[in-house]
Amino acid sequence: MAPAPADKGAGDKMTPGVLLSPARPFSVMVKPVGSHCNLACSYCYYLETPRDDPALRQPRMSDELLERFTRQYLEASPGPEVSFVWHGGEPALAGLDFYRRALELQQRYLPAGWTCWNNLQTNGTLLDDEWCSFLAQAHFDVGLSIDGTRAIHDHYRTDRSGAGTYAEVVATCRRLQAHGLQPDLLCTVTARTAARPRDVYRALRDLGTGWIQFIPIVQRDQSAPAGVAVTPDSVSPEGYGDFLCAVFDEWVRRDLRRLDVQMFSETARIWMGGAAGLCWMAPTCGRALIVEVDGGVYSCDHFVTPGHRLGDLQTARLGDLANSPAQLRFGEEKRTALPRQCRECAWLTVCNGGCPKDRFMRTEEGEPGLNYLCPGFKRFFAHAHARLTH
Repeated sequence: MAPAPADKGAGDKMTPGVLLSPARPFSVMVKPVGSHCNLACSYCYYLETPRDDPALRQPRMSDELLERFTRQYLEASPGPEVSFVWHGGEPALAGLDFYRRALELQQRYLPAGWTCWNNLQTNGTLLDDEWCSFLAQAHFDVGLSIDGTRAIHDHYRTDRSGAGTYAEVVATCRRLQAHGLQPDLLCTVTARTAARPRDVYRALRDLGTGWIQFIPIVQRDQSAPAGVAVTPDSVSPEGYGDFLCAVFDEWVRRDLRRLDVQMFSETARIWMGGAAGLCWMAPTCGRALIVEVDGGVYSCDHFVTPGHRLGDLQTARLGDLANSPAQLRFGEEKRTALPRQCRECAWLTVCNGGCPKDRFMRTEEGEPGLNYLCPGFKRFFAHAHARLTH
């Protein structure tokens, strides 16, 4: 699957799909094929999403549900621009006709004078010339998953037979560029990636797309007998901090003002007085909802679990679910559950405790709720502060 996105002019360059409700802005990431994917990436968290409900195992969102979602989403937006983000699994498995139909429905229910923006988060292996032509003509933004160098990418991102996919993804990047699209490169940071920061960064930079997002892989090892353990693929806090600092130094020396790295741009935005465009950096969260293949609505891409299912589009309104007590409570707990060590931290404004999914450590005083990556964040913020604020 493609890692979860953030937005270009809006952060993962603000989160794509930002909508305004009567309460607070919210966004929606649609999973038109659920967790179905043609790859078998070793670190994928979404393939493990519970699929006990047969409706979650259906191959594609129905036309009826697509229409219901489109109508409700537009009704929940103040306009005049509305963003649609398509994620997976691998959303290209839904097929071109699905997205042609999606555009038709957007135009049918779009109020006069409004426009739509679409973003496809993809592993890139299914995008032939017909796909690229369609995406270009429809003015899609494309998030393309590629893990830096061939060796690292092919170690993690394999097809179902175990073969690496790096050559296919690079070819897709070039194909998109030939059609006038510059994809956003989404690169995970694993233990292996963190050991080769400059090689990874240079390989991505040399693709010439102008925008890179680094996504740390942190997964709990549920099989560990005791204590807090993460999977071998997970990046260590120290490794993540060292990786960010090494990439930052290379970026400052050679690519400042000509290439955007999401983490650096977002940190600078906050230090210059702007609002966080990424949910994990904001004081609260809960405004980036998921709509699954069966119409189920969930709190967050990292919390697609029965306990975080807010309802479904067949029996409830999308805007009502976004502003339901359960979802508002979910978002506020990011702030209210912050341990004292975080509340007193010099880097609170650019971290705010990080993503709740990673807040499973204890502070020096033994208080729960510390982010696993905290030492890495601190190292990077201290390293970059002077350069990004002058």
